[in-house]
Amino acid sequence: MDTAEERLKGQIEIWELTGAVIDSMALRCAVELGIPDIINSHGRPITISEIINSLKSTKASPNAEYLTRVMRLLVHNRVFTSQVHQESNQIVYNLTRSSKWLLKDSKFNLSPTVLFDTHPIIVKPWQYLGRCVQENGFPFERAHGREIWDLASADPKFNNLLNGAMGCTSTTIINEMLLGYKDGFSGIGSLVDVGGGTGTIIAEIVEANPHIIGTNLRPSTCGGYSAWIFQELSMLVVICLLTFPEADAVLMKWILHDWSDEDCTKILKKLYKAITKKKNGEVIIVECVLRPGGSGLFDKIGLIFDMGMLALTSGGKERTEDEWKMLLNNAGFPRYNIIQTPSCAYCIIVAFPE
Repeated sequence: MDTAEERLKGQIEIWELTGAVIDSMALRCAVELGIPDIINSHGRPITISEIINSLKSTKASPNAEYLTRVMRLLVHNRVFTSQVHQESNQIVYNLTRSSKWLLKDSKFNLSPTVLFDTHPIIVKPWQYLGRCVQENGFPFERAHGREIWDLASADPKFNNLLNGAMGCTSTTIINEMLLGYKDGFSGIGSLVDVGGGTGTIIAEIVEANPHIIGTNLRPSTCGGYSAWIFQELSMLVVICLLTFPEADAVLMKWILHDWSDEDCTKILKKLYKAITKKKNGEVIIVECVLRPGGSGLFDKIGLIFDMGMLALTSGGKERTEDEWKMLLNNAGFPRYNIIQTPSCAYCIIVAFPE
């Protein structure tokens, strides 16, 4: 029976869902202003006045009332803490486990992801979601007239924003990979990272496993790692796979979720040809494995990532294990292992050819 209490709870849930965009924009404000770093630099809880005095403003005095209201919401969302200082009787703010992930000098810094996900270019496609459900099409293309990769290649600032968001999450993932697949890397002599961006992951793998010859299939710079072999291939060439070196293993992080099942099958079949000439060849895939009914720490995050693929790519998606199994089987990989990483939303899927 629909009681008054249940109706009230339903109302609150809708308000909270509607206000989620406000939560994320308040978080963006804190990151743009560098508030986590300001608090951290003081080494103690600080007042609004101390935050204001640390802001770099060249046009006008910062608005303390606005900032107080922003901080009030972020305290409620456990991004910061607040308490009344006993001696001064002023409210002071401090970091939490959440805001420590926003420190620029930290090895694990998610600030670039916050700035990317809340950027106007990324926010706009969501306005077209309903229309694309009704009429088909892709939200990002509807919003901007081209795919996200084309926009990134034409807009250096946006491209830097995209690479920053990809790079900051790579740090967390590579730690999980080096732990979760440590024994696997020990048996690999040559490894190709398809679409490896700026080369963060292949660099870390080679550094931890000097016996591996690493190839990054994406324009990049060497960065001092003599074991790297970089091939100057554009993303289009990589995805079309016009040229592909033989290797013991191929690594793909966040590549297949950008593409439809049909395109993924084409990519995987080309990889199959590249590694089947090698004894015990394998494809290492770093992606989400959706568990729609799950209650794990990252299960909802996976669903959110899937919606991001829907809005930002032209046919990309996150996949359940059954969907991964079908995709791999169709491309000639009947055997696979899924290694769940405990500290991030992604799994290591190791696929083996027939």
